[in-house]
Amino acid sequence: MRTNRRRLLAGSTALAATAALGRTAPRASAQDAVKIRWWHIVTDETNKGILKGVADAFGAANPGVTVEITVLENEAFKTKLATAMQGGDPPDVFQSWGGGVLYQYAAAGLVKEITADLAGGWGDTFNQAALGLYANDGKNYGVPWNVGMVGVWYNKSLFSQAGVETTPTTWTDFLDTVSKIKAAGITPIAVGEKDKWPGHFMWVYLAIRNGGKAAFDAAYTREGKFTDPPFVKAGTDLKQLIDLQPFQDGFLGSTFPDESALMGNGKAAIEIMGQWAPSAEATAATNKKGIGTDLGFFPFPTVDAGAGDPNDALGGCDGYAIGKNAPDKSIDFVKYLTSLDVQTMLASKGIAVLPVVNGADTAITDPNLVGVKDALAKAQYLQLYYDQFLPPAVGSTVNDAVQGLFAGTSSPEEVASTIEDSAAQELAS
Repeated sequence: MRTNRRRLLAGSTALAATAALGRTAPRASAQDAVKIRWWHIVTDETNKGILKGVADAFGAANPGVTVEITVLENEAFKTKLATAMQGGDPPDVFQSWGGGVLYQYAAAGLVKEITADLAGGWGDTFNQAALGLYANDGKNYGVPWNVGMVGVWYNKSLFSQAGVETTPTTWTDFLDTVSKIKAAGITPIAVGEKDKWPGHFMWVYLAIRNGGKAAFDAAYTREGKFTDPPFVKAGTDLKQLIDLQPFQDGFLGSTFPDESALMGNGKAAIEIMGQWAPSAEATAATNKKGIGTDLGFFPFPTVDAGAGDPNDALGGCDGYAIGKNAPDKSIDFVKYLTSLDVQTMLASKGIAVLPVVNGADTAITDPNLVGVKDALAKAQYLQLYYDQFLPPAVGSTVNDAVQGLFAGTSSPEEVASTIEDSAAQELAS
């Protein structure tokens, strides 16, 4: 697919939710039976129940409409969706992060264009930067429902045990903090590098800190390259961390759920992850609660002489796209999912961690999530995860190449060169 790259740049809880939402869901007259196949990746039991309540409320308000829910873990979802797309039978409503992956599906005619539906006022209800991640060449192919950023989640108690009194703001200080934690006999960082994308967050963030928006824009438009100094330096900085051996034993064979369990059970001091980390940690923890008030958050550190603004952020959205064969009621369902009432409820429950509908963020009360929201508000540049923004072949190459750095089989220069080779083919003008 060829895209216009410059334009791209420019339980009881569930029942209570059902009852509350039933009062606000749009009413419809009886109609022929309609089934909407909804695939999402919210896997913990409580939140699954809340989302089922949302679906049930929509069905109750729309006689004859049934929402059939399929819940998949992140990696399983990606695999199953790719298979469905290859077979030409996408689900009706499905999780999407926007960016190059969604644009490729759109170019293949596998998702509905919903530009006209958004033009009726629905589009004005969203944070426009978040909505823009689901648009290409002036056409919209999905909507966000949750926005956020990657940062550093840490265990305050373990920091204290290691004698670390303040959170680091620079990469040099971060490396020193990691060394102190390891010297105290504590695993400094949990990472599920079998899944590859958790480690990619670190490399991309260091590229952002070293090169800023300008470096990525240049490489993406082919006015520059992914072998330019900021990208090589990102690998060099990351190798400094890897050489400290800060990760849990067997990290190359660990998954993201394994990573979450280590943090949620208080067995690691740091996790570099998105705004969904607290929920994922609680789900994976033995007590199903996580570490509670011991969990803290701080922005990813800056680097010496980096060209990136200290407030630049790596992040993105969870959202939904609509399959090409979806019934018309699927659009009404997505409108309902992103209505102010539903978004406010989801934010209050901590599912839509940072909601994207104007006014819904008043429901955020968790201090850590308020911290994420405030940090995100300072960002003039929010870079979508490379493995989602870039064309799928390049995004996969980023993940594979960075994993090689973690495994010690690739140098920083080789990582950059491998990514550039893929970009030179897929991003050719």
